[in-house]
Amino acid sequence: MSKTFEIIERVGVSNESISDAVKSVVNEANSEKKVSWFNVVEQRGRITNDGKIEFQVAVKIGIKLTE
Repeated sequence: MSKTFEIIERVGVSNESISDAVKSVVNEANSEKKVSWFNVVEQRGRITNDGKIEFQVAVKIGIKLTE
């Protein structure tokens, strides 16, 4: 039995942590369609104009289409 997945890529952003950015983007995607798996493909950050750290993650998300 084969399975087919759709892969989408999204970027999560958080002022708290990398982990929070991942949870945020995966939970949002899961609220739209059931997420089967995810893979963090990039981690980065920046310093905002007011001196705060902003964490950013690029995440590939797999959504099962068929069984």
